[in-house]
Amino acid sequence: MNVDLNELTGRAGEWMKGAGPQSDIVISSRIRLARNIAEFPFIRRCTATDRAAIDKAVRDRLAEVPQLTDLAYMRVDELSDVDRHFLAERQLISRELVEAEGARSVAIDANERLSLMINEEDHLRIQVMKSGFDLVAAWDQINEVDDLLESKLTYAFHDKLGYLTACPTNVGTGMRVSVMLHLPALVITQQIEKVFRSLQKINLAVRGLYGEGSQAMGDFYQISNQITLGRSEIELRNQVHDVVPMIIDYERRARDFLLKQNQQDLHDKISRAYGILRTAQTISSEETMHLLSSVRMGVNLGLIDDLLIADINKLFVDTQPAHLQKLRGGPLDTAGRNSERALYLRRYLSQKEKDGADQN
Repeated sequence: MNVDLNELTGRAGEWMKGAGPQSDIVISSRIRLARNIAEFPFIRRCTATDRAAIDKAVRDRLAEVPQLTDLAYMRVDELSDVDRHFLAERQLISRELVEAEGARSVAIDANERLSLMINEEDHLRIQVMKSGFDLVAAWDQINEVDDLLESKLTYAFHDKLGYLTACPTNVGTGMRVSVMLHLPALVITQQIEKVFRSLQKINLAVRGLYGEGSQAMGDFYQISNQITLGRSEIELRNQVHDVVPMIIDYERRARDFLLKQNQQDLHDKISRAYGILRTAQTISSEETMHLLSSVRMGVNLGLIDDLLIADINKLFVDTQPAHLQKLRGGPLDTAGRNSERALYLRRYLSQKEKDGADQN
């Protein structure tokens, strides 16, 4: 199935919906599986011919699985730079796939919950994403998809080691379990580093919005497992699943503390952030993320009633560089993006304020 990327700009992807369990704090739950096809060398040793053959092999096998024939298949190497970054901003492909070389593709479902990346670090990366804290449902879906693909493809597998992957840390299950959380109160109360240290002691990694190598923006953090070898898929899922409720509890307590002890200062911080977003004439992506983080917390705490969480989540994505250029319909340099971003925010927030006034 073909897909018009311009159509995606007008709708919210799975992680932007603001739905699902604990969605005030948990943005999304994601599980990713790394797989390689036995008859080909690892990507780093592949020739251009090998990469093209892998891409064709996966696409041909997908066509043989009735449950997966509705996926939209795109050759990433044939997309423009803006379109590649657009998919990455929606969490549908990784930064690595954006910057890789040679034949490479992605297959996504209409709801943007399932994504299959071909020729990233491994031959195949299967990803399932759910809104909110929903790792059990994510595991159920990805396990089914993996079984369907394994019935058509011969994976590189070792009886003792498990699934063989390009990176040694993925050998075994090839599984990465991650939950994206919004933790502004822990940042404000300076407790976030203590939480990070505790997570590192139990071999959980903390990364930014776009995964490995990315910085935290807008107080978004991804918590994920670091090691897969010697553990089952269920053990890895449960390791992350069991610790996230404690982080949610810490964040809720921090928010309660701020409301009780510093409500005036907190309200001022949130109001200032909202005011800048509504009136700025030029604004960077980094500042926008920072200010939207404060506003998102304000919505959750009932201090702002013009907006929904889904609105804020949408703005987090729509104000990213590639999305802005897709919405504008043409390329923009840095200064142009900063002006366009401010214009988009003013128009969007003004319309929401007007809609709220009309309802009252």
